[in-house]
This record gives sequence, structure tokens and C-alpha cells, in this order.
Amino acid sequence: MRIGLIQITQETSSFNPTLTTLADFASFGIYEGAEILERLRDAGPIGGYLAGIRQSGVEVETVPIIRAAARSGGRLSSESFVFFDDKIRDGLAAAGELDGLVMLLHGAASAEAIDDVEGALLRTARDVVGPSVPLALMLDHHANVTHEMIDHADLIVGFRTQPHDQLETAQALTELAVQLFDGTIQPTTAWRKLRMLTHQEQYLTSHGPMKTLFDRAREMERDARVLTVSPFPMQPWLDAAEGGWAMIVVTDNDADLAEMLADELADLAWSMRDEFQRTESRPVDQAVIDADEIERGPVIVSDTGDSVLGGSGGDSTVLLGAILRIGIRGRALIPMIDALSACRLAEAGTGATVTLELGGRSAPFFNPLKVTGIVRAVADGVVELADHAETLIDMGHTVAFEVGPVTLLVTEYAGVAGIHPAVYRHVGVEPADYQIIVMKTASNFQYMTSFTTAMIRAATPGPTQSDIAGLPWRRVPRPIFPMDALASWRG
Repeated sequence: MRIGLIQITQETSSFNPTLTTLADFASFGIYEGAEILERLRDAGPIGGYLAGIRQSGVEVETVPIIRAAARSGGRLSSESFVFFDDKIRDGLAAAGELDGLVMLLHGAASAEAIDDVEGALLRTARDVVGPSVPLALMLDHHANVTHEMIDHADLIVGFRTQPHDQLETAQALTELAVQLFDGTIQPTTAWRKLRMLTHQEQYLTSHGPMKTLFDRAREMERDARVLTVSPFPMQPWLDAAEGGWAMIVVTDNDADLAEMLADELADLAWSMRDEFQRTESRPVDQAVIDADEIERGPVIVSDTGDSVLGGSGGDSTVLLGAILRIGIRGRALIPMIDALSACRLAEAGTGATVTLELGGRSAPFFNPLKVTGIVRAVADGVVELADHAETLIDMGHTVAFEVGPVTLLVTEYAGVAGIHPAVYRHVGVEPADYQIIVMKTASNFQYMTSFTTAMIRAATPGPTQSDIAGLPWRRVPRPIFPMDALASWRG
């Protein structure tokens, strides 16, 4: 069996005006051909694919085409989209006859003048391989499922947890894909689109309404007739013409069952719509004061409006300004993605005292903040992450910059946006030594939880803010909940 393999992933916040370029993808690695399997055989989606092939017991020749990943951010530049579209077209044309194609995408990427990047890339792939080659698609569960995705994929599987289980979901997809490719199963898909958007604060699948929804999906899969069930609570900052939640149920040639379960899952999600709107975030100053007063740290403060893993630029100065103004008792650690400042500080060198306008460049929600501090360390920013889906990242110029009670990790590129302790240890900073750790994510705290004592969400503004009704929506279908009154998801 010959299987083509493609991975291209990026998540877009439409409210971040800074374009995602090929340089952003290159910082995580753009690999082609055999290098894909050599570099990524034990981690992330590629590692999961290979595990699924081994588990299937089928002799497979994998034909790897391209693998590229970028941190969440603004829309892809036109140059980036054309680059990947061409790589898929040319790579599949040169691949020879395939028994199937596996595509590991995100599902919430947009580009300049293109709402649905994944749908466009799937269409390109289908144009090359033709209608008879089965195509299996993995999506992040924050994907915005579109008609184009449904039309071009024979099997769709979404992530099952938040934080995401990339390796495990890729393995599950691949095991089903092999059965699809050899004709053992006949996937039959039903899907429902909901006129609903919800903010990020109830997105963890370990508790609350999201746990209820995803637990029901897993219960449905216990029926032997059901191949996979995927809720898709779309990431809440994608302003796209087909925007909204979706539910997908795939059975083995049982259309009636698929339709019934898809309705049930959509009804369940809609019934909890008000629960999904509950917020936990606190006003900025209160969040800082509360974190500083907790007896034993470190305490995570989630910068909800500047969630780099949701598509923000990572250069908000809102929490930094509050911490400096309030005058905390403990010490704070803050990541700051600011290429101009990182390069200037690196050039100044260790020990230098520098005054500069920091941050506030990526989006109109933020303003630069004038600060004076001391450069404590400078590094190249290339970090290995053994327990992360991206095993090697490049943050470019990386500087530990001390401003009063705050140590800033100022980086040229996003990397993993400060969610992993290894990026701090790379410059000799131990996160466990701090009272407050600002994290530019609303959910990916897992790498810090072994030594942190609490988590507080701060209601910061930005391209990923929890106040989604306050964002300048222009393209999502209206009416849509919660901005508009709707009696039913069926519209």
C-alpha cells in the first residue's frame, strides 16, 4: 500500500493584522521528502501517523510530500499560501500512483483573500489525485469545518482533548485510514454546522461543559457501527464566511445512525451554550494583585487577550504595565515576542543597561511601553523540546531582560511562546523561582503545572480576548450566537 503524507498547520486570528510568513514556518522547520520521517518519527502528528501504520500491521510505503508548521498568528501571506499550494500540487504529481492520502491540517487557517486555506489545499490535492483516491483528514478540534473540507475528504477525525493529543489522534486517524484505503470500512459522514461562537475560557476538555460534550462523543464511539465522532468548537477569533461550531459523526456505512447522532451532539452543544459563555477572568489589576498575594507560587497568570497559541502577536504590554505600576512584592516572569527589541538587546549584550520602547507593535489593541532594564543573558534561541510536538524550535535572538521585579524573555520569533520551561532555562532562568509566571495562552499550561500552585485568568484586551462580542466581526454569518438572539442552532 502506498500512502501520500502531508502536514501543514497554522491557526489564524483574523484580528491580528500581522501576516504569517514563510519565515514563521521556517522557525519550526519546513521539511520535504524523507527528511519528514527522519526528523519527526517519534513526536507530534507525524509520529502518530507512523505509530498508526505500525499498529495496523499493513505493509505501507509512505510517500512524504511536505511538513510545515507555524505558530498561530495573523492570516498567511499570499506568498506562503502559493508556496504550499505549489508544493502539494507538484509533490503529489511526482508521487506516482497512491492507494490513499493522509493530510494532517489545522482547519482554522486563513490567508490574504482566502477564508478557508485548508479547503483550498484539499481542493488542490483532489485535483491532482483525482476522485477515486481516498483522502483521510485530521483537524484540530478548533477547526472551522467547511463544505469544501467535507466535499474533498472521505474521513475526518478531530483532536479529542484540549490541550491537544496530536500524536494519539494522528494514530487513531491513520489506523482508520488504512482500513479505508484497503476497503475494510466504508466511512459515512453526517455533519452539523451551528450558528455559534464561544470564548476560550471554557475550552479545556477536562472539566465543565466541554468535558460533557467530548465525553458524549467518546460514548458514541463505543457503538461498533461508529468509526469516529468529532465535536469542533471553532476557535473563537476566525472571522470567516462559514464560521461557527460543527459536529461530525462518521459511521461504517450507516447513514441513518450518523444523522441521528450528529443531531444529538449538536443539540447537546446548543443546550449548553450559556454555560460556554461563563467567564473566569478577572480585571487586570485584580489578577496581578491576587497572584502576588497567594502565599506560595509560582502562580500562572493567563494573558487571555494575547494568547500566542490562539493567534495573537505575543507583545502585549498590558500585564507588564500593571505589574510595574502596582509594585508587586514577588518577582514576575513574562514572555515578550518583539523582534526589534530582541535584536537591539542582543546587540547591547549581557550586562548592558538599556532604555527602549518595548512591545505593542503587532496589533492596535496594544501600545509600546518605555522601560529601562538590564540585559541578563543572550542566546541564539534554538531549543530542543523532548516532550513537545515541535521537538526543535528557533526563537531567533533571545534575551533575558530584567526590568524592576520582572524578568522578560524577549524573543525575535514566537517559538512556543513561553509555555515551556525549557525556553527560559535556555537563558539561565528558572521559572520555579518566580511568584508570577505570565503565560500567553488560555489553556496550554501543562508544561508548567508540575511546579506552579494556581492559575488566574486576566481579562486582557487583544486579538484573542474573551470578550468576543467586542471584536470587529465582518464576515461570520449573521445572526450568530452570542452576538445575536437565536432560538435554535438550526437557524
